[in-house]
Amino acid sequence: MATVLFDGVCNLCNGSVRFIAANDPAARFRFASLQSPQAAAALAPFGRSPASFDSVVLIDGPRLFEGSDAALRIAAELRAPWGAARALLALPRSLREAAYNAIARNRYRIFGRRDVCALPDPSLADRFIA
Repeated sequence: MATVLFDGVCNLCNGSVRFIAANDPAARFRFASLQSPQAAAALAPFGRSPASFDSVVLIDGPRLFEGSDAALRIAAELRAPWGAARALLALPRSLREAAYNAIARNRYRIFGRRDVCALPDPSLADRFIA
């Protein structure tokens, strides 16, 4: 099982978690907000802290991915047609990161933010790490 760490106060990020869960019938992914103690514990073996991230993080076994690498690797595991996103990993990382970072920099302005982390939807509660 892989872990997706996300910005818990970001409306886009919270919507993305719901999207991932709805398109992950094998329940391959579990979740935690970057603001949680669970994220700090998950990142500790990598020598990283949640404060060092401003993008989505994927922990898949012994590997950590962030930014476009994380987003595309997550999409690649989702039901069709989203798995086709794997092909975008062939693009130069600099181009992928430029596009990803443009969205990440503006996510609060475009999608809004919450004052506190949202509680998980009760139907997804078992997918959040405790």
